[in-house]
Amino acid sequence: MSASEIAHARLQRQRIAGAGFETAAEVVRWMGAVQAQDYRQALWAIGIRMREGTVTHVEEAIDAGEIVRTWPMRGTLHFVAAQDARWMLELSAARMAGKGSRRLEQLELDESILEQCQQVIERALRGEKQLPRARLMALLEEAGISTTGQRGYHILVRLALSGVICLGPMEGRQQTFVLLDEWVPASGKLAREEAIVELALRYFTSHGPATVHDFGWWAGLTVSDAKAGLEGAKPGLTAMAAVGRECWLGSDGYPDHSPPSAAAFLLPGFDEYLLGYRDRTDVLASEHAGRIVPGGNGMFKQTAVRCGQVTGTWTRELRRGSVDIAVTPFEAGGDSVATWLQPARAYADFLQTPLGSTTIQQAL
Repeated sequence: MSASEIAHARLQRQRIAGAGFETAAEVVRWMGAVQAQDYRQALWAIGIRMREGTVTHVEEAIDAGEIVRTWPMRGTLHFVAAQDARWMLELSAARMAGKGSRRLEQLELDESILEQCQQVIERALRGEKQLPRARLMALLEEAGISTTGQRGYHILVRLALSGVICLGPMEGRQQTFVLLDEWVPASGKLAREEAIVELALRYFTSHGPATVHDFGWWAGLTVSDAKAGLEGAKPGLTAMAAVGRECWLGSDGYPDHSPPSAAAFLLPGFDEYLLGYRDRTDVLASEHAGRIVPGGNGMFKQTAVRCGQVTGTWTRELRRGSVDIAVTPFEAGGDSVATWLQPARAYADFLQTPLGSTTIQQAL
């Protein structure tokens, strides 16, 4: 497979192109996990993979507990399907706790203090209560536990990794926290080896073609664990040579490998199409990588994708009664407003807001 064929297959596999899903829960379960440190961007990451999804549909799935926002891998917020939350957290908890132990020590958060934090927060949330972060921080302070600096953040992450809490519905502009055991119905447990294989099968089916190193990076696993997961998942996967690498994808025959279409898409920041891989050069030229993450600050801009390649960035401006879209290509020429009208309309439809102007800005 060539790089362009890889890009086309990934667009199809990730359901950005081709057949989308009916529900947000179907999207998230198919993807395994959807990166979600930016809440609003993550809603669009789910919506663009639905047939006629709107922001209302996605938030209804959150409010119903069908999809859950927590820290299942790499210490990063993701949306996961409710039935997957526990086994994914259990798979990553020990490794993430080990990696974060030094930081907890620096913040003077030992096991005794963390146990006190758990007691305070469990007492506050018990009975299906939903409280925003600010209220939980206030309760910890009232209990004599400092939340200054990054202590509050690390307390919440540790409790989430331990399966005590997760993020719940929105309250105004803030997402609340809830008790995981009250919010998410009990589900079957997976042994660690089973969980790694299941995660590998989900990843390669939804993100393939991809390498074992892509999988290991995405899942936050060691190379040996990633290889073990791939080995166990192989009966459901197909291997192929792709630009000199051994890649894997699901054996279900979807999609075909016809040449890439000229379709254009406006993807959110932090989208799995880019961040779902350790090696991103199949869809993003190396010379343009710094334009997606200026200064290497970890904040990924929204990407404009044409013919499977990231060709620029885009921004939106919400006005009274409409949304304006501006696309900024990496290179001058080749982009017209007509290219981006349909993707802009798709985004406006997702927001349930009329599309205002669609413009092309000067190339970066």
